Amino acid sequence: MIRIIKKRVEVSALGKHICMSAHKARRVIDQIRGRSYEEALMILELMPYRACYPIKKLVYSAAANGIHNLGFNEASLFIGE
Repeated sequence: MIRIIKKRVEVSALGKHICMSAHKARRVIDQIRGRSYEEALMILELMPYRACYPIKKLVYSAAANGIHNLGFNEASLFIGE
């Protein structure tokens, strides 16, 4: 019996010095959690909240880390936690 196990690799980015309450940021993050990278970017572009801009920058940064450092494809990226 052969079992193929896919290893789940996580890529992250850290946002520092963002002056915003956790409640306001969480309101936006809850909308994109579990979605694909491209879909999350579209949602962040269209949401009218001020928290979208720094969160979009973090999503871009995490995707760039995954593409540059680990060779991932943009279509295979998903938003985790």
